[in-house]
Amino acid sequence: MKDDRIYLEHIRDCIQRIRNDTIGGHEAFLADRKSQDAVLRNLQTLAESAIRLSAHSKSRQPEVDWRGIAGFRNVLVHNYLGVNMERICVILQTDLPVLAAAVDALLASK
Repeated sequence: MKDDRIYLEHIRDCIQRIRNDTIGGHEAFLADRKSQDAVLRNLQTLAESAIRLSAHSKSRQPEVDWRGIAGFRNVLVHNYLGVNMERICVILQTDLPVLAAAVDALLASK
């Protein structure tokens, strides 16, 4: 089992890539298939790292829906044809900042 710091840093890096890929705003993101693909890939890989975090780390940030992240990863991997980009935009605006703050807090305590 790897140290949680590795997974937390990976999640943080994915979040930064997502922010970079969506810097143009909502409409630009929806118009750019490459940005959509990049964001989906980074969401998938950050979810993989989130799944691998220890239960201890997850318990220290209960405001994050860790189980929901795992379920979301399964949607991205197995139901990719059903992914709705408008829903992804909502996730980026509401859930990603919560996750980013939690990851920063966990990294600060390590």
